[in-house]
Amino acid sequence: MVSRIERGAVANWFWTVDRFLLISFIVLILLGFMLSFSASPAVAERIGLDSFHFVKRFAIFMVPTVAIMIAISFLDSRMVRRAAALLLVGSLVMMVLTLFIGGEIKGSRRWLSIAGFGLQPSEFMKPAFVVICAWLFSERSRHPEIPGNLFAIILFGIVAALLVAQPDLGQTILTAAVWGAMFFMAGMPWLWIIALGGLAIAGFVTAYTIFPHVAGRIDRFLTGEGDTFQVDTAREAIISGNWFGMGPGEGTIKRIIPDSHADFIFAVAAEEFGIIFCIALVAIFAFIVLRTLLHAARETDEFIRLAVSGLALLIGAQAMINIGVNLELLPAKGMTLPLISYGGSSMLAIAITVGFILALTRHRPEKRARNKIVMPSKVKPSMAV
Repeated sequence: MVSRIERGAVANWFWTVDRFLLISFIVLILLGFMLSFSASPAVAERIGLDSFHFVKRFAIFMVPTVAIMIAISFLDSRMVRRAAALLLVGSLVMMVLTLFIGGEIKGSRRWLSIAGFGLQPSEFMKPAFVVICAWLFSERSRHPEIPGNLFAIILFGIVAALLVAQPDLGQTILTAAVWGAMFFMAGMPWLWIIALGGLAIAGFVTAYTIFPHVAGRIDRFLTGEGDTFQVDTAREAIISGNWFGMGPGEGTIKRIIPDSHADFIFAVAAEEFGIIFCIALVAIFAFIVLRTLLHAARETDEFIRLAVSGLALLIGAQAMINIGVNLELLPAKGMTLPLISYGGSSMLAIAITVGFILALTRHRPEKRARNKIVMPSKVKPSMAV
């Protein structure tokens, strides 16, 4: 046990980090590892791999996931901004490269192969984008003469254009929703709300018109006609699990769900562990989002307040989309359940998101005291990261 009187970096981290959030994230990782035993063997066997291929890879990714999460949580707010800026630039460059040299999968170019590892740059872009937009919005709030809102809008336009070019409409919608929520919290004028709302509707209609796969998914969701095998099978798995499930390893419907280890792992959890278990899983996500938003509500630093809120909404919205698809409440969309679904890029990117949250929600009484000091009016505004 770390003593309260110690003043080392680790001791200081231990007594300032939100241990409830930390434990919640670790619990999600362990639940994901447990569910990989249930969800992935059938998928591995179907494509000619060792039964525990995805289980082993999940275990391998657990180590850097936890390491990245904890390492980033040691950073202060300025270091978080700088790390996010570097990550954003790097991920945007890789997203551009993906359009030219990325492998095409199901008509989309979203992946880069680096040293034999498939990397999805857009996953790493999301937490960095949220932090940098929070900084831009906060700069506009502190220094009205600095066009932080305009810079944030331009940045969003660049990100949205790259996502649509892949195309990845699901990530575009997720990013736009989180960005819009942050803009609203930053004090968006009503004129902007109306204008951006109209633009969002126009974008949705355009996507439905231009992209056949988008129109197909929406039509299948509304009419139930066409290839709905995966979502229909997921629904059957959830229903067969009833309240308490069929037991670990006893599920049968899960074996024919193509993406049971990734996008539809929630259905596997329902079949083998029951609806009660799934409610508990949803409760963990809800606890993480609400506790993080509570931190944001008490925060006096505008940047931290917006960044923490945006990062919490990023995790919560992604979880909601995944679970909504599994329950047939939303059109089918390939999006992982954070820290639960298999996916190396997703796990590492969520680890960065979690690290940012833990770093920005650490208790720093001396910092809060400094925030109350009124700066001299002669000091020129600075856009330093």
